[in-house]
Amino acid sequence: MRSRIFLTAFLLITSLLCFAYVGDGKWLSHVPDKDRGRANPFATSPDAVRAGEKLFQEHCAECHGKEGAGQHGKPALVSARVRRASDGELQWLLRNGSLWNGMPSWSSLPEQQRWQIVTYLRELQRQHPASDVAWLTY
Repeated sequence: MRSRIFLTAFLLITSLLCFAYVGDGKWLSHVPDKDRGRANPFATSPDAVRAGEKLFQEHCAECHGKEGAGQHGKPALVSARVRRASDGELQWLLRNGSLWNGMPSWSSLPEQQRWQIVTYLRELQRQHPASDVAWLTY
């Protein structure tokens, strides 16, 4: 009985620590400088926003919600922390993923489409106020 209580407590504490790690934004430290400073070539394109919306709904909304507010324990993409990430950092995350945090790599998408998703994400952020819930951010 004692070992069962100890095991349950251990698993609960470990889960909470892992959950806290997911939201600490450490993935940013893995982004190379050359990618961090990359400019989005589609940043001002209304066509890219529309294309990015379609791609977002196909590939991202299942985890992050239709409006990027997060769901099922996945990060809110309209959070202040994600807003502070550069376009280059976001495109890098889409390309490389963060498997430890449950974010898959979308390297199978052409670079242009990843930039379109970033463009749409920035539009979502303009439309919605920031929510800085630390555990809901990568």
